[in-house]
Parts: sequence; structure tokens; C-alpha cells
Amino acid sequence: MAENFRALVVNKTEDDFSVDVKTLSFDDLPEGEVTIRTAYSSVNYKDGLASIPNGNIVSTYPFVPGIDLAGTVVSSTDHRFKEGDEVIATSYEIGVTHFGGFSEYARVKADWVVPLPKGLSLKEAMAYGTAGFTAALSVQSLEQHGVLPDSGDIAVTGATGGVGSLAVAILAKLGYSVVASTGKESEHDYLKSLGAKKVVSREDVNPEKIRALGKQLWAGAVDPVGGKTLAALLSNTKYGGSVAVSGLTGGTSVPATVFPFILRGVNLLGIDSVYCPMEVRKPLWERMANEMKPDSLLSDIGQEVDLDGLKDALSSILEGKVRGRTIVKF
Repeated sequence: MAENFRALVVNKTEDDFSVDVKTLSFDDLPEGEVTIRTAYSSVNYKDGLASIPNGNIVSTYPFVPGIDLAGTVVSSTDHRFKEGDEVIATSYEIGVTHFGGFSEYARVKADWVVPLPKGLSLKEAMAYGTAGFTAALSVQSLEQHGVLPDSGDIAVTGATGGVGSLAVAILAKLGYSVVASTGKESEHDYLKSLGAKKVVSREDVNPEKIRALGKQLWAGAVDPVGGKTLAALLSNTKYGGSVAVSGLTGGTSVPATVFPFILRGVNLLGIDSVYCPMEVRKPLWERMANEMKPDSLLSDIGQEVDLDGLKDALSSILEGKVRGRTIVKF
């Protein structure tokens, strides 16, 4: 094991903010029971926010961002993991208050670590990452509330993003009829290649004027957008349908009424992938490795950069220029 390694470090002082690849030692890593040689990480919107001075993600500096990582255990003081184990670590405090995955080595708490399931490579795990886990959790929540492949059309908003792309692909893999919504006309073919039956504009899902109760269009929806888009989805969800919401890029205020809930029995399902308990997390990763895994996971959804290209990738995700997932190879 090398004495030193490279990592992307953000630093903030009264006069300056920097994002640079630097050399660290193991003494720089935070406490934790499991030390991992990182093989891959991935780029999430939260990571982009961590790379700017006013992103409100990082509170102490210097800091290594990256809420996802997958790699091989090099040392462990916890009996659940041993040297040579391939593992995944996402969410919890990783990349927020605890040094994250944008580093050749990471040290994390054992309670945050998931064994890599059979049927999934380390690279595929990071093509999923937190975004894919959130998408899978959304789909599973719809299933648990009775939204099944024969229930009708499922809307996916923000469909070219990480959560959206993977939700489209996972739903299609499971046999659902997917209607993907995007503001990018150039990406219609991409979404159809992931399995979308139909691609519609952002305005088709989120019109200027939202009725308290609209047409019954959707048996269910996966919404990583929130805001006015969520209100529009609720208005147009069928009787007994469900909407799984996981994001707020469209804003935190939802201008909805109670009518969808009390007149149509619509369910609003909150999706939290950060503190999702292990008794849910581990079995879901097993499903993601097998029955949920789309054929397009690496061929279409995942694009690869190295540590030196990561800074540009973080800028791109904040500018909305990324489709699917960006995997970071170490």
C-alpha cells in the first residue's frame, strides 16, 4: 500500500476557494473501521455543490468530496469486512461531513459499507451510485404501493439526469410503460434507447397552469425535480396512484391542493437514499445487480473520466450539461 495518494481537495479560506488534485497521506484520512482502495467513484449534483464556495454542502475545510465510492478493502478492524473484499459505500455522511470518494483511498465507518453483490462489477456499482440507488428505491416504493407494470403509464421527470435516466432504464427493464419528460429535444433518442415508450416535453408534464385535479394520466411517477413539477404530477395521477419524489431541483415549494389525496387516494412517497437502513439497502443492491440491471448501464448511461478530468465534470453537472452518469476511474 502506497504511503501517499491523490485526491481532489476543496479548500476555503476568508480570501480564497480552491479545487485541486493534491497528494495526501493516510494520516489525513478521517477515522473509520474500513480503509478502501477506491476503484471508481461517480459525480452527483451534490458533489457539484460541494465544489463551489456557496454550495452549502461542506462545512469544514480542507475537504475531499464524493458521496459515492466502490473499491477493495485494504484493512478493516470490523469483523464484517476483510482485506480483499469488494465493497460499495454511498450516502450517510460520506462526501458531506466525512471525506468522500474522490480519493485513491478512503476510510469510512463499517456501518456505511455494503458488500458488492454478485452480478455487479465495481464500475457498474458506480454507474448506479447514489443516483441509481435513489431511482431503484423510487421504483421499489411504487411497487410496494401497488403500482405494477400493468397499472398504466409511469412518468419520469428530469429524465436525462442521473436519477431520471436510471429510473427510465430500470422501469423499462421491469416491464413498465415509461413516459420520459425532458426539456432537451436532442435527447429523445437517448431516452428511447433506455426503454422509454414515449418522450414528452417538460411543458407537457408541467403546464403553466396546474388544475387542482387534472386528467388521470399517470399510474405512477418518479420525480427527482419537485416544486411545480411535483404539483402537476399529483394533479394528473390516476386514482390510487403514487408519485415517488426524491429531489428539489425544481424548488422546495409545491403549489398543490389536497384534492389528489382526498378525492383520488393518490400517494406521495418521499424517497431518502441517504439514511436508508441497511435492512432495505442491502437487498435492494442485490436487486440492482440482477433483475433491475439495465443492459444500457455502461454502454449508454455511464461515461468515464479520471481524477484529472473530475473538476470539469463537476462544473458540467452544475450547468445541466451531463446526461446519465459520470463515473470516476482511479
